[in-house]
Amino acid sequence: MAIERARKQLVAKPWGVVDLGPWAEVDDQASPIGEVRYDRPDGSAASPALLLKLLFTDQPLSVQVHPDDDYARLVGRPNGKTESWYVLKADHRAKVALGLNCTMSPQQLRQSVDDGSLTRRIAWQAVAAGDCLFVPAGTIHAIGAGLVIVEIQQRSDTTFRLFDHGRQRELHVDDGVAAAMAGPAAAQALVQRLSNERTLLAACPHFVFERVILEADTAWAMAADRETWLLVIGGTARASSFDIETGDAIFAEADRVEIRTGEIGLVALIAYGGARAHPNLLQRVLEPATESAPQTEDARSTLSKLSGEPLQVHDHIGTTP
Repeated sequence: MAIERARKQLVAKPWGVVDLGPWAEVDDQASPIGEVRYDRPDGSAASPALLLKLLFTDQPLSVQVHPDDDYARLVGRPNGKTESWYVLKADHRAKVALGLNCTMSPQQLRQSVDDGSLTRRIAWQAVAAGDCLFVPAGTIHAIGAGLVIVEIQQRSDTTFRLFDHGRQRELHVDDGVAAAMAGPAAAQALVQRLSNERTLLAACPHFVFERVILEADTAWAMAADRETWLLVIGGTARASSFDIETGDAIFAEADRVEIRTGEIGLVALIAYGGARAHPNLLQRVLEPATESAPQTEDARSTLSKLSGEPLQVHDHIGTTP
């Protein structure tokens, strides 16, 4: 049984930023920070199966691909890396690439890496705050500048770079070509509204990814009967014994997390193991002795901005597998 406030680890990247507000604080950092990784506070605790992190981009990332479980094990890694992205912030430069704009043979893919034409073959698309995209292992992909993204993934650092904008980092052409699906990405499906509070963003054999919007001054119980991560992207709450706000995360497993929302409510992303949405993930706790404070228009407007969409709209906000 575990309910823990996740520890933040800042990771320097050449494409990162120097200001992480309001998600994390940086102490006189000489190098730009590209990732904030969340982990269990006790470094000796069992490693979770999932990795939750924030990505901050001031330059484009490399064009890359991650292996599936089979190829990862073939090259001596414990598992592959399927992931999903939720866009928190996007400026005028914001775009991502998923898959190619044509189908190529392995030989053609290798040639495009060698002659530099791969950058003209990747399929870029504009993104906005509130969008969610599913990135199966084997999908050639890239993330552009001007973005803050939440990423949930299988716990793996196995990345095969195919192009890196002249940064002089190692490329992994043999493994990248072997692991890649050298063609257009699979179509993304619409998100699904599960309840007034819950929206299913992505579901695959490795994880389920949801967004929840909880009204102000309400009490809830989250059933974390499996590995579960909760990341606050707006508002405040008390989760068990922890006060949490924007940028804070909770790890829980084989336990029940009591959540009491603050005066403007709570917007959070929740990820957990399994292939299907948990039917009883979130239950409202009735409190007959008190009444929930009605939400003001200011509170509703704040939650709307934090969630990246109008509160009355819960479909067509992003994409899933």
